[in-house]
Amino acid sequence: MKLIQSSDNPFFKELAKLASSSRSRKKSGKTLLDGAHLISSYLDAGCKPLHVLLNAHALQDDEITVLLSRLEGVPVTQLDDRLFAQLSELKTATGVLALIEVPVAECAAGSFVLLLEDIQDPGNLGSMLRSAGAAGCDAVFLSPGCADAWSPRVLRAAMGGHFCIRIHEGQDLSRVAAAFPGMRVATSLQAAHNLYECDLSGDIAFMIGNEGAGLSDQLLALSTHAVRITMPGGVESLNAAAAAAICLFEAVRQRLMIGRSK
Repeated sequence: MKLIQSSDNPFFKELAKLASSSRSRKKSGKTLLDGAHLISSYLDAGCKPLHVLLNAHALQDDEITVLLSRLEGVPVTQLDDRLFAQLSELKTATGVLALIEVPVAECAAGSFVLLLEDIQDPGNLGSMLRSAGAAGCDAVFLSPGCADAWSPRVLRAAMGGHFCIRIHEGQDLSRVAAAFPGMRVATSLQAAHNLYECDLSGDIAFMIGNEGAGLSDQLLALSTHAVRITMPGGVESLNAAAAAAICLFEAVRQRLMIGRSK
């Protein structure tokens, strides 16, 4: 196993750029997975890392030892603890990182999709991708104003959701919405119809807007249904990620009910 102890090492410099720069990730088509859980999810999806990076603690960690047994043929490098810490935003290092190629999403049509416009908070975006993966969405389409879907913070928040859905970044959402043949459901506090009054059992695209501004007028105009989420309590609005999860899982609930009635 190779050991890197100098920040002047060319390979370490490449890793540091990937950890901190969206531009470097997009240019190289690579990113870093931080932690055994994320790497396991990536392996479970049938993918294989390009390289695995450890700190000294990882060599005594049982979970990481089991993980390494699944990585036959993948190069492994140990980093000095100080260098490893520079690649992770976590206060307590996980002990293991994986260098991967960012998957290229197939342009296959989907019947259950999520359109996200200018979601700027990495935690919100990651939560939405996690909910989309858990709900069984086919694909998620992100506008150019969204946070980098493959940044370390978004990856951690999604907890492996990236690897069970198709993620399309930098999309013209107006074009995507106009081409979608099913229901196009927009969330809006001013909508006349309640989410729970809608039949969500068919082909559907949910459209969720920016945390502060909501959906643009252009996307609202392309919706076939504008809905609000009933909030009987004293709060006037929901976090965008929470709203997305409620919409997705109301569709899941309705589809399960139809399946049980057959």
